[in-house]
Amino acid sequence: MGEQVTELLRRLFQRAVEVADPMKSLAASLPEKPAGRVVVVGAGKASARMAEAVEAVWGPCEGLVITRYGYARPCKGIEIVEAAHPVPDEIGHSATQRMLDLLEGLGEDDFVLALISGGASALLTAPAGDISLGEKQDINQKLLVSGAPIGQMNIVRKHLSRVKGGQLAAAAYPARMLALLLSDVPGDDPAEIGSGPTVGDASTPQDAKAILERWKIDVPASVSQVLAGRTGVLAPDDDRLSRVTNTIFAAPSQSLEAARLLAEENGCDVEILGDALEGEARDVAQEHAALALKRQEARSGSSRPLILMSGGN
Repeated sequence: MGEQVTELLRRLFQRAVEVADPMKSLAASLPEKPAGRVVVVGAGKASARMAEAVEAVWGPCEGLVITRYGYARPCKGIEIVEAAHPVPDEIGHSATQRMLDLLEGLGEDDFVLALISGGASALLTAPAGDISLGEKQDINQKLLVSGAPIGQMNIVRKHLSRVKGGQLAAAAYPARMLALLLSDVPGDDPAEIGSGPTVGDASTPQDAKAILERWKIDVPASVSQVLAGRTGVLAPDDDRLSRVTNTIFAAPSQSLEAARLLAEENGCDVEILGDALEGEARDVAQEHAALALKRQEARSGSSRPLILMSGGN
C-alpha cells in the first residue's frame, strides 16, 4: 500500500510539473510568427526552456535570453546566457546590457517576444544611476535575508534598476511586444513576476526608501541619490506600455487543478489550501502536517484518502 501511495504522489507531482512545462504549455499562447523583424528576449530560471519551446514552433529566431547556471537549453538562433541567481553577477550584468542594445532602435513594424519567468529579477541586472554591480549585489543579498515579503523586495529592485518595472518594454518601444509569463508568485500578479520588466508599477522611490528603512538595510550614497529623485519605473498608464500585451500562460493554480483532477480520478478526495501561500518552507510544512493530522481524525470513518495540496512562495 505504501508503494502505491508513493507512486500516486509521484504521478501527481509529475502532472503538476507537466502542466507548467513550456514545451507542453507555451505553444497555445504563441501566435503565428509575425512578418518582419522578430526579436526574442527573456530572463528567468525557465526562460531557456521557453525559448526552446518558441523555436520548436517558430524555428530559429534572433534574440537573447538569460537563465540560471545549469539551466541552458539548446536553441538554434536565440542566444542563451547563463548567469547567477539569486544574487546577480557580472555575466548577467553584461548580458542585460546587450539585451537593451538589441532592443534599441526598433520601429513600429518590429515585434518583440519577451519570455519572463521566476528568477528574472536577479538575472536581469542593470543598476540605476551610479549604483555599482557590487552595491546592487550587496543590497540584493541583504533583502534576501531580511525577511521582507517578495512584493516589498521587488519594489526596491524596480527602483534601483534600468530594466524592471516596465523599463524593458520601454526599451523596445514603439515595437509591438508580447510578454509570455510563467508565474511563480502568490496571486499571479504580472507586476511581481521577475519584478515586472514589461509591466508598469504605481510605487514610488519613496516607497522603496521606506522599505529599506523598515527592514534596517543600510545603503550607500549612490542608492540614496537614486531614490531621492525620479526613477525610470513606468506608471501603469505610461504610453510606452500601450503596445505591450502581458499573458500568463502557466501558473500554480493550473498545476494544482491538473493534479486535483488526476487525484480524484484515482479515488481520492482533495482539499486545495491555496496557490498563494507565503512563508518559510519548514514552517509551512509543519502547519500542513498538523492540519493533515486534524483532517485524519475528522475523517476516521471515510474509506477515501484525502490529499492536501497547496502552492506559493
